[in-house]
Amino acid sequence: MDKKELADTQALIVRDFEIEKTPEEQLSEEELFQLLANQIAYMIEYRLEFLLSLMYRMDIDERKVNEVLHPAAEDPANIGLAKLVWNRQEQRAFTKKFYKQEQLDDLDGLEL
Repeated sequence: MDKKELADTQALIVRDFEIEKTPEEQLSEEELFQLLANQIAYMIEYRLEFLLSLMYRMDIDERKVNEVLHPAAEDPANIGLAKLVWNRQEQRAFTKKFYKQEQLDDLDGLEL
C-alpha cells in the first residue's frame, strides 16, 4: 500500500469511527489500529446498534462479522472487527483511487 492509499484509509477510519486527532497528528498504522480497536470495544459495550449499522453501511460481510463475534473466534471481538474494518477501508481507498469518476464540467442546460 502506498502512502496515498494509507492516508485515504486512515482518513476513512478516523471519520467513520469518530476518532479524535488533530490534522497535524501523524499516527502510525499500529497506533491507528489500536485507536480503532479501542473505539470498537467502546462501541460494543455502549453503542452496539450504531456499530452494527456502521458495519452494514461499510458493506462488511455479515458472515465475517458473525465469525469474529463468535466466542471461539481467534481474536477478541474488538480486534477481529477492527481487522475487518481496516481491510474494508483499504479496499475502499483502492477503489476510489482506480475508479475515479471524471468531473462533469458542462452541466448548463440540463434539466433535473
